[in-house]
Amino acid sequence: MPIVTLPSGVVSYTEMGHGAPILLLHANPGDQRDFAAVMEPLSRHGRVLALDWPGNGQSPALADPEKATVAVIYRVLEEFVTTLGLKDLLLIGNSLGGNAAVRLAAHHPQWVSGLVLVAPGGFTPQNALSRAFCRWQGSRFSLSPYRFARFYLKRKTAITSAMLDRARGAQSEPDALAMNRALWRSFGRPENDLSALADQVLAPCLLLFGQYDPVIKAYKDGDQALRFLPHARREVLSCGHAAFAEVPEQFLQSVYDFLPQLKRTSRRATESVTMGALD
Repeated sequence: MPIVTLPSGVVSYTEMGHGAPILLLHANPGDQRDFAAVMEPLSRHGRVLALDWPGNGQSPALADPEKATVAVIYRVLEEFVTTLGLKDLLLIGNSLGGNAAVRLAAHHPQWVSGLVLVAPGGFTPQNALSRAFCRWQGSRFSLSPYRFARFYLKRKTAITSAMLDRARGAQSEPDALAMNRALWRSFGRPENDLSALADQVLAPCLLLFGQYDPVIKAYKDGDQALRFLPHARREVLSCGHAAFAEVPEQFLQSVYDFLPQLKRTSRRATESVTMGALD
């Protein structure tokens, strides 16, 4: 399994296929194996890369897991893309990974040709209730990774069973749990909110939500995402929080249907950035 040394630390990743890069970004917690059902099919359409965020999968933990934030995760993504020289990216991000993907597309629109956001974080309206939940889930009283994953994974497959095993095992180890909780605390702060940033995303965006997802709601949170992302459309699939693991055939069909739109619009987005730089 290849690794890359970034300014922020060492990150493990997997890749297969050739062509324009398709970068898979997992949730908190999780790892690249969460995408096992869709990596090979996607590799027929491009160079698929899936990384492990620090402290997840095969990537070493942060020096201080208690300092993990959405900004730290975004910095890892930015460094990873820069170090590997990735361009014309299709970003597929789940939950935390979706949040990081939006940030990259907003800050570096010339790098990104499209987004597939699976139950993306950062669009849940922040209020007293949502902030209190994030503080609780970021405390020692939180649901364990295993119990929380059982709550939001609604379809049983070989992949979701493996995800639950990892949630009960490595993801419940002290360093991983400390990072998980630190990220949850970050989710409840203004820094997690994408509403002021999302309108800078020029790339076409496919929003995929689970009909039965109890965490990031297909319509409540999905309405917010549609409101702020200028080139987005939404699909609701018959699953929970992780469509690519729960209903991989539905997920892949949605992505395949999206690819022609990606090819039609990515050039216009790039030209728009170029013209803006010349003004």
